[in-house]
Amino acid sequence: MKKEFFISKREQLMKNIEDGSIVLLFAGRAPYKSADETYSFTPNRNFYYLTGIDRENMILMLHKRSDKTFQTLFIEKNDPQMARWVGEKISEEDAGEISGVEDIKYLEDFEGAFGFLFSRFKYDNLYLDLERAELNIPMTKSQEFAKLAKEKYPFLNIKNIYHDICEMRTIKSEEEIENIREAIKITEEGVYKLMDNMKPGMMEYEIEAYFDFVLTSHGVTDKAFKTIAASGKNAAILHYSDNNCQTKDGELMQFDLGAQYKYYNGDISRAIPLNGKFTERQKEIYNVVLKTNKAITSMTKPGVTFTQLNTKAKELLAEGCKELGLIKEDSGLFKYYFHSIGHQLGMDTHDVGIGDELKPGMVLTNEPGLYIPEEGIGIRIEDDLLVTEDGCEVLTKNMIREVHEIEEYMAKNNKYLK
Repeated sequence: MKKEFFISKREQLMKNIEDGSIVLLFAGRAPYKSADETYSFTPNRNFYYLTGIDRENMILMLHKRSDKTFQTLFIEKNDPQMARWVGEKISEEDAGEISGVEDIKYLEDFEGAFGFLFSRFKYDNLYLDLERAELNIPMTKSQEFAKLAKEKYPFLNIKNIYHDICEMRTIKSEEEIENIREAIKITEEGVYKLMDNMKPGMMEYEIEAYFDFVLTSHGVTDKAFKTIAASGKNAAILHYSDNNCQTKDGELMQFDLGAQYKYYNGDISRAIPLNGKFTERQKEIYNVVLKTNKAITSMTKPGVTFTQLNTKAKELLAEGCKELGLIKEDSGLFKYYFHSIGHQLGMDTHDVGIGDELKPGMVLTNEPGLYIPEEGIGIRIEDDLLVTEDGCEVLTKNMIREVHEIEEYMAKNNKYLK
């Protein structure tokens, strides 16, 4: 995306921040793994959303006084000797060109610059990204800095900027939607490659490898999430990702997978018969899930809530389970369906979002499913939807979903079934 996107997002963020406030965002660092190894680095999404830079160990400082906003980006200084081992650090010129921040300084100058603000001006508030999903996960750099700042500057009001940025990220711009479209396009190509090459007897990870090849051939360096390639009864485990079992004739393969393109994600789920043909029972279950998927797509429009979508999905799935002979009362549905109908999608696969009501520009998933371990069947059909002014657009419309479409595609394109 162009630097104007990041400039506009910083301006939007600071409009509602009161005078006498400082905002700090940290890019993060790659976590330690073992010996001299680290895990792959991925930037803090809110830092990236405001800068467009995916290098580690950087700080964005925004501050506001007299209704004027000031911006500084602190980057690592290049070390020529280390550059021979790990490559050069980003230059001041490139950092400025990518982010649109004009004042670029080195990290070694941060403490002095931060302290200078308090020695010359009156700042009362410090905003940090204090996202915390669970009580006992490790402290982030922002959380550690909040503790230090409160100790050194006890008069400061420490505030959380996380939800403010989440609210901004809820509605996607055209540039963001284009990145999601590309992630979905690559994902769809990967799913078709799986369908072209899968056959009974293969290991789940062998089939998964065809998807990985497509992503790599498009320059994708990270997936939206760990691929689910679950055969038979493994498909009844919602987040199964071991992918280490041998497949069998007559089984379904449940795929849940996604490519990540420029830090925006696709997310598709499909259930595919390994031998190219659904059994009658598999077809019955599949069509109950598909009916629900279609109904939720038809309901999705501005003003509708996630709660309403969830309620409708449960009604339809419960009705279907009664017809399938699985339950007698609606209350029994939880045994076979135990998750939400979907989630928002964007820079995170389970993307941030504020509010229950759908609005134009939101991107969400539609993923009803039924999981029947006693029959060795798990089926989830997931599409990605863009909420428009008067309805929704199915972004995954090029990924076939009807039983006859899947069987016809497999018969025509799978080289092992010809």
